[in-house]
Amino acid sequence: MNLMSPNILLLSIHQKYANMIFDGDKQVELRRVRPRHLKEGDLILVYVTSPEQALVGVLEVEKVIEKSPLDLWNIVGDKAGITYDCFQQYYRKCSIGYAIYFKSKFSFDSPIKLERLREEWSDFRPPQCYHYLKDREINFVQSIVKQDILSFSTNPKVYQTELLAQN
Repeated sequence: MNLMSPNILLLSIHQKYANMIFDGDKQVELRRVRPRHLKEGDLILVYVTSPEQALVGVLEVEKVIEKSPLDLWNIVGDKAGITYDCFQQYYRKCSIGYAIYFKSKFSFDSPIKLERLREEWSDFRPPQCYHYLKDREINFVQSIVKQDILSFSTNPKVYQTELLAQN
């Protein structure tokens, strides 16, 4: 039997913004490129860029919205944790912008530093945009943080055989 799990996305976020997310001051992550297949209940594994360079926690996705930058700012401007000038600069030359809302967030007890990731996950590279984790990568992260990351999703876990029986 195969367990149908939420998608887990590895996302690089600047340290300032990651801190704001985990402190509750930023409720959406803005992106110029929409991560394919990202939906409610999926998980985002947060990799913080320099200077920290570490996996720091997990976010559960509430929803993803897609709008023109002007419409997007009108909806998320007070939740984005950036000024209008920064927002305009980020989305210049973009006709569409994306906002990822979080349902919940979970910080790891200790960040997993880049050096350790590269020692134990030989082909680890912080994503430039995003990267969906494979089962072996999920298992690796869970073994390091000593937590069941999949349990952070409120989506019910469904076995593939149960789906076949329902059809």
